[in-house]
Amino acid sequence: MFRNLKLAFEKIRHVKSFQLCDRRYLQKLREPFQPLKRCPKWVCVEDAVKLINSEHLVYIQGGAGTPMELVRAMTEHGVCNNLRGVRLVHMNLEGDTPFSNPEYEKHFRSISLYVGANLREAVNEGRADYIPVFLHETPKLFFQKKIMPDIALIHVSMPDARGFCSLGVNADCTRAVICTAKVLIAQVNEHMPRSFGDTLIHSSHFDWAVRYDCPLPCISCPPSNDVEQEIGKIIAQRLVADGATLQLGIGCIPNAVLCALINHKNLGVHSEIISDVMVDLVQNGNITNKCKTRHRGRLVGSFAIGTKKLYDFLHNNPVVEMLAVNYVNDPRIISMQPKMTSINSCIEMDLTGQVCSDSLGCKIYSGFGGQLDFLRGAAISQDGFGKAIIAFPSVTSQGESKIQPVLKLGAGVVATKAHAHYIVTEHGVADLFGKTLRQRANALIQIAHPDHRECLEKAAFERLKSNPTKYL
Repeated sequence: MFRNLKLAFEKIRHVKSFQLCDRRYLQKLREPFQPLKRCPKWVCVEDAVKLINSEHLVYIQGGAGTPMELVRAMTEHGVCNNLRGVRLVHMNLEGDTPFSNPEYEKHFRSISLYVGANLREAVNEGRADYIPVFLHETPKLFFQKKIMPDIALIHVSMPDARGFCSLGVNADCTRAVICTAKVLIAQVNEHMPRSFGDTLIHSSHFDWAVRYDCPLPCISCPPSNDVEQEIGKIIAQRLVADGATLQLGIGCIPNAVLCALINHKNLGVHSEIISDVMVDLVQNGNITNKCKTRHRGRLVGSFAIGTKKLYDFLHNNPVVEMLAVNYVNDPRIISMQPKMTSINSCIEMDLTGQVCSDSLGCKIYSGFGGQLDFLRGAAISQDGFGKAIIAFPSVTSQGESKIQPVLKLGAGVVATKAHAHYIVTEHGVADLFGKTLRQRANALIQIAHPDHRECLEKAAFERLKSNPTKYL
């Protein structure tokens, strides 16, 4: 009997220890807000990257916050010293990525959490890797030790009087990396805006700091064409209500939507990306965030990319909160926003409503990003007024229909046929929620380009074994 009790106690003790494991781990994490009793070592960029050795796992802050000077120096250091097997984990990077050159394959291997244009070729040729992951789960990769960076290269503002710097344009998963990386190397830049929220970090957490001032990359979209403007008008007039909370990506269609909202009132923003056109709507009084139940009066994002106008708007502006992406993109948090309206795009869609937005056939184009996070969050909106929208031109630049009978061979399904509720092209809106397969096919054919509707009707008949309009 006593032997059995002892075994039972040991099992209980083991379970308790296992349950406390995460808590112990959290206690060991770096807390960026808490000043340490030390100062960073200020060095030149060439000395800072000497810490990087073969087989190291290095995280690089991405987006407009890419520390380009550290990336350049790291690449030169790796090549000159013949480092081998250095793995680089990052979101999409802006600027040059010299480490991805074919001749440097033995030195570096890139691992993207979201693939940008500068690394698509390397990923599709097998010289770089890609991790498919929901954007809101990227911090979990670091907190759960799936990825354990030896060194993190980050990009921050100048320290204030109390020694606090800001990640400026990036909270995303970089805050999680700051908490878990063994060594932090910071590029300190007077051009980096000081934003508020989860972007603040005390400079005492930097192991090495490099002063290098340079303007942030300016990314501007070309003016929207007639088709994109028509899509923007349709969404603004038919799907966006006054007082709605918005999430939009970056690109010509999101910009066209925002430009068409000039007569809307009391809009709010809870979006992974903050862009230039949002600044115009804030200054014009269309975006007030006064109807939001969480973060009332404040514009919430996780990263920002645009032009100097946007970066100047972010600087020392308490109206904007830059928060970690595991919070901003959490579908449960998204669902709490009033009239949550999520507007995203895609590469192609089939007649059942399956959405491909990360690949061109078998070739990786981008990544999961936050599309599904916001589609789901809007769909389960607690007030019942959320809208999950996918918008795209009816044809590609080559005249090929974006609504296809079936997706291309190898195309990745980012959003299933059950996720997207409203589909918008320049020819109208298809409401797919609650529709049968035949009803869906018919609705999508009605908003396809007229030149392709007959072919799509024939394909729908072959796939569904009956006329898609028969059972409406």
